[in-house]
Amino acid sequence: MKAFQVHSHDAAPKINDVALPTPSSGEVRVRIHACGLNFADLLMVKGTYQDTPALPFVLGMEVSGIVDALGENVTGFSVGDRVAVFGGQGGLAEYGCFDVRRAVKLPDGMSMVDAAAFQIAYGTSHLALEHRARLQPGETLLVLGAAGGVGLTAVEIGKLMGAKVVACARGAPKLEAAKTAGADHLIDAETQDIRTEMKALGGADVVYDPVGGEQFQAAFRSCKPEARILPIGFASGDVPQIKANHLLVKNLSVLGVYWGGYLQFCPDVVTQSLATLMEWYSAGKLTPHVSHTLDFDSVADGLELLRSRKSTGKVVIRLTDEA
Repeated sequence: MKAFQVHSHDAAPKINDVALPTPSSGEVRVRIHACGLNFADLLMVKGTYQDTPALPFVLGMEVSGIVDALGENVTGFSVGDRVAVFGGQGGLAEYGCFDVRRAVKLPDGMSMVDAAAFQIAYGTSHLALEHRARLQPGETLLVLGAAGGVGLTAVEIGKLMGAKVVACARGAPKLEAAKTAGADHLIDAETQDIRTEMKALGGADVVYDPVGGEQFQAAFRSCKPEARILPIGFASGDVPQIKANHLLVKNLSVLGVYWGGYLQFCPDVVTQSLATLMEWYSAGKLTPHVSHTLDFDSVADGLELLRSRKSTGKVVIRLTDEA
């Protein structure tokens, strides 16, 4: 089979021919139809992500496809089931073997492309806003990077939870995507000052930040007393440093969010969150935004879209014509 492999952190990944894997005990083998790309994939290529696998490895954190083989001791799944899997790696390949505990069955009507774009982006935002920040109806939610893969889902979920959502992104096209997702107010990070705009809106109760850098600092200064700040990632490349004495002045809370980490120490939180999200999808309350769907031989182009921030929402790679 073909797989997109990382052999060195100093060289570009490439598609190679590799052996078809056999599922071990507790695993399902999936014929992969689609794989969602994530900013973390770029970090894995460089070897700077917290969960970068040992070399060589197959890139691709989340997939959708059809179960085509079962390992021993697998229950609850059958050959032919339509599934989504967060494997953490192994997704950019024609087949992959994954821990059955990482697989979820797809609701009727969910396309393979939507499924491949769903788990990490929606899962991160729902867990962050509901489980970590305890976002309440009527509160003001500031979403940085609001047109990105996770940012758009934070806008959408925040609105569903009853918040007043302020979306911050760069340029009119990205702000329009955030408005379509439900944002009540828009801030153009290229031309407007975040702190000034948020002061006019009364400040933020919750800040959702996948960007870091200068935008984090501006959002930090835009917080109301007892606000909660959610560092999701650092797409700017700048990890902000937080002065503890500044937290004291307004009684602020900084709540780190690493969705994949919950699969290690509290998987039930993820399971319950995904169940809620799948129900919302089935009810028509969520609409995954995929700006680019590319064929397997264009994986490098897809990663470049993330690197250059030219995408909105998700970039998905199709492994079959059926995706």
